[in-house]
Amino acid sequence: MKRVITYGTFDLLHYGHINLLRRAKEQGEYLIVALSTDEFNWSEKQKKCYFPYDKRKHLLEAIRYVDLVIPENSWEQKITDIKEYHVDTFVMGDDWAGKFDFIEEQTTAQVIYLPRTPEVSTTQIKRDLTH
Repeated sequence: MKRVITYGTFDLLHYGHINLLRRAKEQGEYLIVALSTDEFNWSEKQKKCYFPYDKRKHLLEAIRYVDLVIPENSWEQKITDIKEYHVDTFVMGDDWAGKFDFIEEQTTAQVIYLPRTPEVSTTQIKRDLTH
């Protein structure tokens, strides 16, 4: 079984997120989503989420493309996750292009950057709601 992993915050879930998850699942048979915890988002990204981790996890688990949701607690856990879950493919949006190429050097996983859905983003939604 080909396993795929992706990482993200998935706050204010929208159709761009669903597109990413669908296309990630198309890369294999089993999709793992490493969901950024509230603590990680705040300490590493200075981002406060609208929905807390447990609510975001519940939403992701309800999506048919997602097979397993695990917590993302640090930037460094990616290599460990890939080895622990026997991941074949690491997928991220192309706004991260090149940032995770080291994964192919340190593991047997292939790295794929998928195009974002251009007309929607959580940042844009938040911006639009404040104006």
